[in-house]
Amino acid sequence: MKKVFIVLTTMVVYTLTSCSSGEQNNNAASNTNTEATANAAGQSGVEDSQSAKDIVKTAAGSKDHTTLVAAVKAAGLLDALSNAGPFTVFAPTNAAFDKLPAGTVDNLLKPENKGKLEDALGYHTYVGSIKAENMQDGQQLNMVFGGNVTITKKDGKTFVNGSEILASIPTSNGIIHVIGDVLSPPAK
Repeated sequence: MKKVFIVLTTMVVYTLTSCSSGEQNNNAASNTNTEATANAAGQSGVEDSQSAKDIVKTAAGSKDHTTLVAAVKAAGLLDALSNAGPFTVFAPTNAAFDKLPAGTVDNLLKPENKGKLEDALGYHTYVGSIKAENMQDGQQLNMVFGGNVTITKKDGKTFVNGSEILASIPTSNGIIHVIGDVLSPPAK
């Protein structure tokens, strides 16, 4: 009886050890696949359903920012805005882009205008994370691709270059401030 007990105990321990090793091998393979995907697609290609969403993934999940996401893709800035940051992005809605003269967005999305599109998007991006309540009236922010925006406060509302911040969405790598206008970068 004692021998049977020892044999059964040994078999159970062996079985549990084998299962555990298999899980470790599966986890290692899964991590390798995730790393390979990230290296092939850049930071924006990393799939992570457990962590908070970054700026790109948050914007991509918004039905009101499809034009902005298309512009970020066309400019090749997906990985840049998926990195650690922190960033503050003033994100125009689709309706904001619709206010532009006809053909403006289509023209900017052309491959030959990638530099202009990068400049325009960079004028909506600040390196650092600033909540609207921490912005000061008259404050100037130096944007990624040059030029400053001016923050104003009036009647409890915050504006960037005269465009009201409609909503603020914290992300894993900064903050998105939804605005109702496309900001015009200064002429170069």
